[in-house]
Amino acid sequence: MDKHELLRQISDLAGRNLLTEEEVLGAVRRRAAKGPRGLEHVKLTEVLYYLGGFIIILGIVILLGQNWELLNSFTRILVTLGSGVAAYIVGILFQQKDYSQKLTIPFFFLSAVILPIGLFVTFNEAGIQTDDAGINTVISGILLATFLASYFLLKRTIFLLFSIIFGTWLFFAFTSFLFGGNPALGWRFYAYRVLATGLTFILLGHSFRTMKRESALTGLLFGFGIFGFLGAALALGGWTPEQSMIWELVFPGIVFAVIFLSIPLKSKSFLIIGALYLMAYIIKITSEYFSQSFGWPLSLVILGFLLIGIGFLSFHLNRKYLST
Repeated sequence: MDKHELLRQISDLAGRNLLTEEEVLGAVRRRAAKGPRGLEHVKLTEVLYYLGGFIIILGIVILLGQNWELLNSFTRILVTLGSGVAAYIVGILFQQKDYSQKLTIPFFFLSAVILPIGLFVTFNEAGIQTDDAGINTVISGILLATFLASYFLLKRTIFLLFSIIFGTWLFFAFTSFLFGGNPALGWRFYAYRVLATGLTFILLGHSFRTMKRESALTGLLFGFGIFGFLGAALALGGWTPEQSMIWELVFPGIVFAVIFLSIPLKSKSFLIIGALYLMAYIIKITSEYFSQSFGWPLSLVILGFLLIGIGFLSFHLNRKYLST
């Protein structure tokens, strides 16, 4: 409901003596006493769950580091892959009871962190080179299939998050397996992959906006997506004398599109990151082309005015369209 409509209804109720000033002020004070929305749900026990999970991971890493040479192959696999599988099973067991469902996320998180280590250890103990792009494709594919199936079966957002992470890993590993050995591709091959990944994150974040559980990932995907997308686009512009004029000409249009998309999407990530990249682009172009012709001091003056203008535009858009 629009704020002005809500105030009009409050005024109408007060005019009919159905609502008093004390009741309105009391409701406002109770809301303020609770603090920012969402903070009342953050409990000490949940913090301890995640802290405990982090300590478990740290303990496993230290155990392996101190005793790696003393462990045989079976023990190494048991400590790593076995621990990841055990954490996953414990999470499923806690999933069965309503009172213990909050414990599932730390254990599923543990499994998502430890299982990749366990698979690397297992392949390594089998005598397979784990730094090979093909093996990385197999490992990331196994993890993606496991967590994507878990998401559809158990309907937990954490599985979707790690499915996106492992899917990104699979994309980079598989494309490296197919084309990584081609020296003609160079660094631009990696930049284009980051560009594609960033765009995918943005589209996923947009598709999750209207979903009940998945909408929690929208802000995260928007932030990482737009950061990677604009970073790759800026890098593809290159630097004189090997710059790409196409990307240098297209980039400001992309950035302005991102900034103005922040309004319909109600995304501060689009606005803030877009403004920062626009500043970076202006600094790059100024130092690349104009520092010698106008002189560096005059270039800095022009740059300063441009950055002030971008800052004012960002502030104006945020206050008018994004601030609640």
